[in-house]
Amino acid sequence: MSAHNDGLPDDPAGVELMIHALVDGELDAAAALAVERRIAADPALAAEHARIVALQSAVGRLALPQVSDALNARIAAIGATGEAQARPAPTRPPQTVPTHMRPTQTRPGRFGAFDWRAMAASILVTAVLASGATQWVMLSRAPDSFAAAVASGHRRSLLAASPVDVVSSDRHTVKPWLDGRVGLSPPAPDLASDGFALLGGRVEVIADQPVPALVYRHREHLITLVAAPEETGSTAGPVDLSAGGFSLVHWSDSAFSYWAISDVERPELDDFVNRFRAAATR
Repeated sequence: MSAHNDGLPDDPAGVELMIHALVDGELDAAAALAVERRIAADPALAAEHARIVALQSAVGRLALPQVSDALNARIAAIGATGEAQARPAPTRPPQTVPTHMRPTQTRPGRFGAFDWRAMAASILVTAVLASGATQWVMLSRAPDSFAAAVASGHRRSLLAASPVDVVSSDRHTVKPWLDGRVGLSPPAPDLASDGFALLGGRVEVIADQPVPALVYRHREHLITLVAAPEETGSTAGPVDLSAGGFSLVHWSDSAFSYWAISDVERPELDDFVNRFRAAATR
């Protein structure tokens, strides 16, 4: 029997499946309410729910691949070839052949039933997802690869079991955890009252160097904030480096160089950046 007395499984895998079903709208009202209560009572489940929702939102924002007329023609030709191969040969008058000499009967191929256009579209979508970092470098105004690495890390977090390594909204927990693993930690204010709740932190590895990253939740979206040491001690105001379907803002103070990335609209990310900078100054 479930220890929660809510009819839901106690094992993590079972609960994760229920969260996926909740996000997909596949639960009835009673089951959905039970899953939402479990999420509200467990920060780890809340982070998993936020990750799934953010991933669904990110995939939904991807533009449909455009297939050229030339590729359509090639696909149609391949499909026609498959149909020709699948078409049974003309019947011939029966002949008496010894049993041991009769060829093995095989079923006709089913290439004609295969949707080659759907397969081509799937390949193109996979290529779009796999080339995210390259697309970022090509479209972004960032002169170096740091922006691409930050974007790749954010995408990986949306696909990971959890977007954070330490789950906590308490900066007194997150900062010592990061400091113990990276040797430094940025300010980690919880901006939940402003609509940006601190979920926790994780370690990113960029250019073979570990750097701290904070993760915030804004409604159904995740915001990753990477903080690299500012070696020059200079400060710079926010710069828009948005590209590839993600909003990215970069700025620096005398201690850290910050990179905030999310799939929220740019004004919402600007709001987060302003509130974070004000809280960090305090």
